[in-house]
Amino acid sequence: MRRVSWLRAAVLGANDGIVSTASLLVGVAAADASHGALLTAGIAGAVAGAMSMAAGEYVSVSSQADSEQADLARERNELATDDAGERRELMGIYMGRGLSQELAQQVTDELMAHDALAAHARDELGISDTLAAKPVQAALASAATFAVGSALPLMVALLLPASARLWGIAGGSLLALAILGLVAARLGGSPALVPVARVTFWGALAMATTAVVGSLFGVAA
Repeated sequence: MRRVSWLRAAVLGANDGIVSTASLLVGVAAADASHGALLTAGIAGAVAGAMSMAAGEYVSVSSQADSEQADLARERNELATDDAGERRELMGIYMGRGLSQELAQQVTDELMAHDALAAHARDELGISDTLAAKPVQAALASAATFAVGSALPLMVALLLPASARLWGIAGGSLLALAILGLVAARLGGSPALVPVARVTFWGALAMATTAVVGSLFGVAA
């Protein structure tokens, strides 16, 4: 399950990288910018996007980590001041999951004897070592997957001649988005048609919008 979550996050990060960078490149290309200006804009956009993703993810996950630490501190205090009440609470959780009162009592006693805080964190608060918020890890993963996604439209812009650049970036990016939509559907165990159509539609809309904006500025220039 943890592996699937990481793969899904990686797919979403790459998707953002493709859509953001390809849309920027299509808009600049539609404005008849030079090859150097196109690549400069694309690289700057990719770097800025990766840093933005990293910063946003770090702040978001740090807030989650702060909340988890506050919950653990509160739970630690409750264990120190109301051990009996905490035992009843944990027993109630296990009984609600289908254990008999006797077995719930036994499980509660053994788990709290081993590590009372860990037992309450996991079963009452939903916090465990594998699921705990890790801000730095999340920030690096978001930046890396965004950068990987950005690399595809940048490579197309680098390799194609000016006459084929706009449509090549758009077509290659939409193909990559469709593949990512298919991967996301397979990871989620859902039919592929709707996710693929959804991601390609929004990617096409984003690129079409920036192409119109770029064309307007290009004509004005």
